[in-house]
Amino acid sequence: MSVTLYNRNPDYIPRIAAVHDMCGYGKCSLTAAIPILSAAGCDVCPVPTALFSAHTRYEVFTMHDTTDILAGYLDAWKQENVDIDGVYSGFLGSAEQVAIIQRLYTEYPKSLRLVDPVMGDGGKMYPTYTLEMCEAMGALADGADVLMPNLTEASILTGRDYEGQNLDDAQVTDMLDALLGLGAKNVVLKGIDREDGRLRNYVASAVEGAGKKTELVHEKMPYMIHGTGDAFASALIGAVMAGRDLAESARIAGEFVRHSMINTRHQPNFEERGVSFELNLADLTGLVD
Repeated sequence: MSVTLYNRNPDYIPRIAAVHDMCGYGKCSLTAAIPILSAAGCDVCPVPTALFSAHTRYEVFTMHDTTDILAGYLDAWKQENVDIDGVYSGFLGSAEQVAIIQRLYTEYPKSLRLVDPVMGDGGKMYPTYTLEMCEAMGALADGADVLMPNLTEASILTGRDYEGQNLDDAQVTDMLDALLGLGAKNVVLKGIDREDGRLRNYVASAVEGAGKKTELVHEKMPYMIHGTGDAFASALIGAVMAGRDLAESARIAGEFVRHSMINTRHQPNFEERGVSFELNLADLTGLVD
């Protein structure tokens, strides 16, 4: 059994505070969240944590940390009585921004807490991250309605060594137990690769425990592309806000990413620029009846 986190009124457009960075070039973060969540019938309210000229896979990029403007930004929201149905947090520009997200939780106590703990991939932290930032990110796991780490991020959050992507069933259950032990209500663990031509994601809830996890299997593409994690998280949240249960939402998100990767390979410089999902947004527009 999988949990349904949001009961959607098809006449209502839910509002999502997307706390993430904005890249001028490269398919990730708010560049992905805004169109993907919009396609799924959500009103996206960006809270930009940093401004990048391009994402960090490029050798040359500029970054502007927006921490100093965010308190006033949210003050203005409060004065205008902005209402929010979900807080979706991703890439942070500084450790201090965790307090900004926690402020959103306090001011919008009925909103879903949707945490993609963007810190790294392939066993390495992203270039702009520090150990202090990773430790601060851990505070968001406690109370998260959905925590969506890849294996690198799961290792960082739980203080474990990164063991690669080829985890067996017992190792997956152990990792899910550890993540639920941080206080998350539900966990989606991404990117298990047993080198059999398929990728696996796992969904577990604190109510049922990791022993009753749901396995979701997707065909593995023969190439990797930057930004698939952001596309996955955004599509998953869109499906959740459309009223789908969490396991089904994760399945929809995984297939959306796979379909997008198929079209991405036809685009110039796709391995650097990131996942091109524009031709697959129709996969999400039919989620709300």
